[in-house]
Amino acid sequence: MKRYLIIFLLWFPALAAASSVETLKAFLVQTSSAKARFAQMVLDKNMKVLQQATGTMQFARPGKFRWEYSKPYEQIIVGDGVRLWIYDKDLNQVTVRKLDRALGSSPAALLAGSNEIEKNYTLTNLGNQEGLDWLEAVPKSQETAFERIRLGFSKAGLEAMELRDQFGQITVIKFADVERNPKLPPETFRFTPPAGADVISE
Repeated sequence: MKRYLIIFLLWFPALAAASSVETLKAFLVQTSSAKARFAQMVLDKNMKVLQQATGTMQFARPGKFRWEYSKPYEQIIVGDGVRLWIYDKDLNQVTVRKLDRALGSSPAALLAGSNEIEKNYTLTNLGNQEGLDWLEAVPKSQETAFERIRLGFSKAGLEAMELRDQFGQITVIKFADVERNPKLPPETFRFTPPAGADVISE
């Protein structure tokens, strides 16, 4: 079963002598766009690997992103600022949702939304663990797929993100080849359903 994780993430630089909460707030002010490669792994509550995937992401604040999975299956997730498009190449199926409803208190809202981060999340510094400085973000809304989100920083920036859902599953994402504030063409965040694809509106 394919696990559709609408997770649109960005790298941001750690600040000298700053807490991870302050680093996150600085990102919201300083970062307008980013792109990177990612590797994603989903674990069950017993830490057994359920799924692994790789791909690329591109992002422009506020609310525009392109998240492409390349392995083990091809999937494209695009936020154009108004709508959220999810394209499953194997099924040749496109799902369309209103962007504001799809985001809510999601990881996308945490990094791609407004600068009022503490309006939707309770932020806590977790200190240094295994060489990374960790921050925990707990959604204030009950209507979210994730119970809590953890971000791990090194001196170079964000290295890891962990998301725990209501079933005890953990999604771990690591980044590589990160470019901060690149110029991204407008067509990056546009999506046109392929010919013959089934389009489902929610």
